[in-house]
Amino acid sequence: MQDRLIVDQTEFDELCAHIKSSGIVAFDTEFVSEHTYRPDLCLLQFATSERCVAVDPFEVKNLEAWWKIMADEETTVVIHGGREEVRFCWYESGTMPRKIVDVQIAEGMKSRGFPISYTALIDRILKKKTHGKETRTDWRRRPLTDHQISYALEDVEHLLAVWKKQTATLEKLNRMPWSEDEFQRMISEVKSELTGERWRRLSGLNRLGARELAMVSELFAWRDQEAENKNRPARRILRDDLLVDLARRQPKTMSQLLATRDMNRSDYKKNAQGMLDCIARAAEIPKSEYPKPTPRASTRVSDDEQVLGKFLGIALANRCAELEIAMSLVGTTEDLRHLVRWHVYKKDQGEPPALMRGWREDVCGDLLRDVLDGKVTIRVADPESDHPLKFEHDNDG
Repeated sequence: MQDRLIVDQTEFDELCAHIKSSGIVAFDTEFVSEHTYRPDLCLLQFATSERCVAVDPFEVKNLEAWWKIMADEETTVVIHGGREEVRFCWYESGTMPRKIVDVQIAEGMKSRGFPISYTALIDRILKKKTHGKETRTDWRRRPLTDHQISYALEDVEHLLAVWKKQTATLEKLNRMPWSEDEFQRMISEVKSELTGERWRRLSGLNRLGARELAMVSELFAWRDQEAENKNRPARRILRDDLLVDLARRQPKTMSQLLATRDMNRSDYKKNAQGMLDCIARAAEIPKSEYPKPTPRASTRVSDDEQVLGKFLGIALANRCAELEIAMSLVGTTEDLRHLVRWHVYKKDQGEPPALMRGWREDVCGDLLRDVLDGKVTIRVADPESDHPLKFEHDNDG
């Protein structure tokens, strides 16, 4: 196992030099996220064309050389469903990766297989069987067994071969630019999740006014700071639904704060005064500084929008089946409704909807516009086909 597990700083630094000279590396991590503010990084796995090794971060304390490589513009880092790996790069270096390849996304750009598990992907592309994730392993425990190391390394040893085959197909289909755009979109989404107004992702905000949203923002910031100070998951400090409920009720006394049954937990009671102080501070925020409701939260979906959105969904599903591309990557239900509001009802101003930009417009833009404008006739062409519908323009003859 010693030649497969690096526990020495000098060996790790030599590995990083090897990775940098290789120009491309497969990367994965093992972590535990249930007990701490941020996930505990427990193992790093790397594979180049010459080496496949794991690194123990409990022994190798300085990982800076790797995070610099991951964030440089020269080294291609191949991952599978690697949003957490991207987050680790941000946590450790304050910089987002530059050249990420996610083979899970890549597969969705050349087939309808998205999302697809690592095991299924290796079987589909390489016709090889893998053991799958060690989902019950506590990766914090030491010493690691040879069995654990073997399982962990299996998560990276096939990635470069998969990407090589995917590259050939994507280039043949002229979809490599699409894939690269989607890799960067994933990175941008992760950065937005980490640096944007994270409190806006809480559910139930569409029922709150501007003053209440200010309360949510303050309570969220308080909870986050408490979680970081105590190194506990934020939801262990205060559940999302109770946070929103406090913003709505705005209690001023301890008895009012604890009036909700679920607030009577002992750990919540310990933090009760901090919550009250936070609510009092939020009450002093001037109206001019209240956060604005997001357009999505304030927009009521009409029956017409729902019907037209579902109709477009049928057209989009047929087009994606015809082109062998994953519909879930191309557009969501909300994307379709956004297109309806923008194109039919002219409700949304500014930048065109996602379905009308970039590679998505190449896939479906003209079709969806023509469907909404009544310029096409839809008929069943082949009931046995996985894309049975045919869209014919009025002048198709």
